[in-house]
Amino acid sequence: MTAKIIDGKDTAQEIMEGLKPRIGALVKKGIYPGLSVIILGEDPASLSYVKSKGKACEKLGMRSETIMLSEKTTQADLMTVIRNLNANPKVHGILVQLPLPKHIDEDAVLEAIDPEKDVDGFSPINMGRLLAGRDCFKPCTPNGVMELMARHGIDPAGKHAVILGRSNIVGKPMAALLVQKKKGADATVTICHSRTKNIAALTKKADILIAAIGRPEFVKAAMVKKGAVVIDVGINRVEDKAAEKGYRLVGDVDFEAVKDVAKAITPVPGGVGRMTIAMLMLNTVQAAENLSGRNRGL
Repeated sequence: MTAKIIDGKDTAQEIMEGLKPRIGALVKKGIYPGLSVIILGEDPASLSYVKSKGKACEKLGMRSETIMLSEKTTQADLMTVIRNLNANPKVHGILVQLPLPKHIDEDAVLEAIDPEKDVDGFSPINMGRLLAGRDCFKPCTPNGVMELMARHGIDPAGKHAVILGRSNIVGKPMAALLVQKKKGADATVTICHSRTKNIAALTKKADILIAAIGRPEFVKAAMVKKGAVVIDVGINRVEDKAAEKGYRLVGDVDFEAVKDVAKAITPVPGGVGRMTIAMLMLNTVQAAENLSGRNRGL
């Protein structure tokens, strides 16, 4: 058995195409959905990711702004930038690229972002709404996974979903989305992490296995139940002298081995990463629609 490849590239493109009429309707009102991204320092991976967000905005005819700050920027100065963006009516989405330098209080930064412009879905208000099953901006990567499964006919209802990783960015919100009492969710969820004993015994029971731990090719074929759906969120650089750049990208799953066991699997690259960008664009357009309606008294 060779797994069906769950193509995130094509699915993300479908979502982006679906946003164009909504953006066009806003533009006719003189509203250009605007995303402002704040980045501290010059981490190559973060810079590459921010660049891809800007390109996505440009392709859709949205406003994009990248605010480059020194990694030595003070907490007070960063808060001032955020307050100014909160007050700017032309900015509909605010994203602070994580991780932040150690001297910055990440929690305080996320709390400072207007929840109506929190298109990353990381503010405690949106996180609380997510857990309660209320409308909110959902974190882009977990929501991208949910959308990817839905569009490929993978229904989590009644299934045992095992998540590797408990981060606030992927693991925890992923669990919150899957466990909701609603269509496209209703899964039984187990979260594994660095203190979990005998992880392989748990992953082997998963109908849906979601890997998000940042360890190259950690998930081996022996850890996967035959016929499981495997979603690989990891993006890791591994040295490869034969590659043009001297490295190649791999996920948290040993793709070549696991694809012969799983029923369906996402590749890296070309899987969940593309969906993350698409969901960010979706959240920004939704924020523009919400804010334009509120500002016009609708």
